[in-house]
Amino acid sequence: MTDIQLTGAPVERGAEILTSEALDFVADLQRRFGARRDELIAGRAERRAEVARTGRLDFLDATREIRDGDWSVADTPEDLLDRRVEITGPTERKMAINALNSGARVWLADLEDANTPHWANVISGQVNLADAIRRRLEFTGPDGSEYRLRDDTRLATIVMRPRGWHLDERHLVVGDRPAVAALVDFGLYFFHNARELLARGSGPYFYLPKMESHLEARLWNDVFTHAQQALDIPHGSVRATVLIETIPAAFEMDEILYELRDHAAGLNAGRWDYLFSVIKYFRDQGPNFVLPDRNGVGMTSPFMRAYTELLVRTCHRRGAFAMGGMSAFIPSRRDPELTEVALAKVRADKEREAGDGFDGSWVAHPDLVPVCREVFDGVLGNAPNQRGRTRDEVSVTADELLDVAATPGKPTAAGLHGNVAVGLRYIEAWLRGNGAVAIFNLMEDAATAEIARSQIWQWLHNDVTLTDTGERVTPELVRRVVNEELATIRDTLGAEPFEASRFGEARALFERVALSDDFVDFLTVPAYELID
Repeated sequence: MTDIQLTGAPVERGAEILTSEALDFVADLQRRFGARRDELIAGRAERRAEVARTGRLDFLDATREIRDGDWSVADTPEDLLDRRVEITGPTERKMAINALNSGARVWLADLEDANTPHWANVISGQVNLADAIRRRLEFTGPDGSEYRLRDDTRLATIVMRPRGWHLDERHLVVGDRPAVAALVDFGLYFFHNARELLARGSGPYFYLPKMESHLEARLWNDVFTHAQQALDIPHGSVRATVLIETIPAAFEMDEILYELRDHAAGLNAGRWDYLFSVIKYFRDQGPNFVLPDRNGVGMTSPFMRAYTELLVRTCHRRGAFAMGGMSAFIPSRRDPELTEVALAKVRADKEREAGDGFDGSWVAHPDLVPVCREVFDGVLGNAPNQRGRTRDEVSVTADELLDVAATPGKPTAAGLHGNVAVGLRYIEAWLRGNGAVAIFNLMEDAATAEIARSQIWQWLHNDVTLTDTGERVTPELVRRVVNEELATIRDTLGAEPFEASRFGEARALFERVALSDDFVDFLTVPAYELID
């Protein structure tokens, strides 16, 4: 441990996670794989620059044999054969218990977008996961309410999501470099829990976010292979489901599964980050790539339809799972009418996914589990999944994946206000350490704020005129809307709570990432500099 430095403040029970052996394991991962991560991140910028020059993405000529080849991913472990309902959420103790008890088949234990990289969150999340795996997780609320794992029902299978390749963990330094955050999250979890999970009939399962190429999948596969060898864990014990939530990854679904084939479980349609990626990648390509209000971009929009059809076809051809996207609605006990309308939309969304051949889907709240389960039960019957539906009739072209111009709708002042309102509220909560934020009856994570600010950036730099008011989107207009939304928030909270909040910092960061001349790739990177 001579070249390992911990700069974060002490965390309750953190010593159980940050053992010398675990830190040595993480440091070894960093030394072996950190430089390759750096090269791949640099490669992202080079590829995006090429797209900016050509305005074009396409399937790779160099990997055509993989796409045309006859191969499959590894067999699926027993506790991942049925994934009809997956619930997502942060690893906060109470929410973890509720997720595990929810009746969902899988809990996506999120150390990424529904979390924040406050050191206390990073390490307490690992503590909570270790307790959950060993069935000793419990929580007592401030009001004395007690939460415990149920012993009379099947608990959800844990699938952990580490942070993406682009982030560093500045609180853990190896040599003179912050460790790669993904390696920290994976390494600590794998070191402490892989053997325990296998002993309990499960395994170390992961959701992998924000990849942009099969080369990034190859790096993950090498990490898995080395980690299993280093701890004498049987090769292939790891199973990974990859979120296809970037537009370049949509052109490499086969290749990503191929690189991970010994460890692959499936792909997921990460719809919100996918929208963010489309905006980011084609932000300077003119009006054909300008999206309307984000709430008006549905999964039946032609380019989104092409993306999900290709995902199901690719997965089932390779024996992998195709997982549907998030339903983020939070039922309201105060407004039954709103809840009824929203639940009808959730049901329709899940019916579309089940009808298209998805094997399951995501929800963000335990009250949505029964709706999702009922829909997939109706399609699956006694079968655990739909992998037998290979969707041979599906053929998706590059032009169809890029047909953003066919999306109905136009940018509006209401959409601008919505982007600002949600962006400010989310960033302020994020700065306080909350990555899963209830806003306007939706459970929002970092992807929401990314869409909001990137859409404003795109409208601003493409001289968009709002159809309902005739106003052109300018920095002055955006700042005026920011003032109006902050005034609304202040009136809602009251003067004293507002002054005690972090909305001043949230405003500065939001305007920086929405209005600057240069596009900031991820708002969480500058946001990280504002927290302990």
